Amino acid sequence: MAANQRSETEDLDDFVHHVQVRGRVSTAGAERVLPSGAPIVTARLMVRRRAAAVRPRQSVDTLDCLAWSARGRRALLSWEPGSLVEVEGAVRRRFWRGPTGPSSRVEIDVVTARRLRRTASASIGSG
Repeated sequence: MAANQRSETEDLDDFVHHVQVRGRVSTAGAERVLPSGAPIVTARLMVRRRAAAVRPRQSVDTLDCLAWSARGRRALLSWEPGSLVEVEGAVRRRFWRGPTGPSSRVEIDVVTARRLRRTASASIGSG
């Protein structure tokens, strides 16, 4: 093997495709079935930017999360807007053909999801 060539295993070890995001639920989980028949649940998180990354009038990022597994779908469906949550997974760009032509969206493909704290109004009502 030439010095500038690497095995496929070595190349894969150089990369990490894992994200961990903690933020507030801005859009509660919604279930739908894809044209392929696969059930998914999507939710949206709002994550505050660090002070150094804040631009005028944009102090948060909103991130779409998508869960395929039954466990992940249940977790996202249980979330209420305002709850503090954490997800781990990978960033994916999903492509599909919509009524206006090809479309895509960047999402977090959720592997694990957990609620860290309910909203104040939800915890008051739960006794």
